[in-house]
Amino acid sequence: MMTALRPLLFLLMLLPGLSAWCQEVDNTTDPWESMNRRIFAFNDTLDKYALLPAARGYQFIMPDPAEEGVGNFISNIYEFNSMFNFLLQGRPGDALQSAGRFLVNTTMGLAGLLDVATPMGIAHEPADFGQTLYTWGVDRGPYVVLPIFGPRTVRSATGYFVDTYTSLPSFAVERQWAYLFWVVEALDLRVDLMQAENLLSGDRYIFVRNAYLQRREYFLTGEIQDSFSIEEEGDEYIEF
Repeated sequence: MMTALRPLLFLLMLLPGLSAWCQEVDNTTDPWESMNRRIFAFNDTLDKYALLPAARGYQFIMPDPAEEGVGNFISNIYEFNSMFNFLLQGRPGDALQSAGRFLVNTTMGLAGLLDVATPMGIAHEPADFGQTLYTWGVDRGPYVVLPIFGPRTVRSATGYFVDTYTSLPSFAVERQWAYLFWVVEALDLRVDLMQAENLLSGDRYIFVRNAYLQRREYFLTGEIQDSFSIEEEGDEYIEF
């Protein structure tokens, strides 16, 4: 467990410098646009020839109830992260709620394949380490496109990797189970994003950038900065 927590401990030591650096560099939303566009094109090609065909195959062989069960299982796994981050944010009530969802769905919901907590009135409210950094006053930093992992900000990218390496799969003794979980998670997310592809128009890079930043802002504050339309699926926040 200590091995998985090392990224968090390391980040805590660098936090003052990270905050100051983000504030200094964040002069515009996208100061690294030239580099970001090249990485975006690489990711687009990788998606077209690898991830998207794999996601379509996954969707084809998975019955809808099984696909929903996998999505529930993944969401339940990350209740642990939500609990952990709510504690770091000083929100013990929300942490207890996430812990309750995890306990109920893991036991009564067949290891999380069924979401029985929501009908019982235990609502799903996600939290991640990027949100924790926001709560601690760390600036957003510039928009950045990561190879394979896609659109982020410096703050949300930092949070993503901390969340990944402090998630339950990262504690697995046999690493292949963690890798299998992350592969299935990527396929499940890509299937979800197929529904949004028809919305893409104009400059794909600009569209995806604006959509990501708006959805992230909505996740953190519950507010939308301009008129860009955001569709929520229930109360679930979908990262992309």
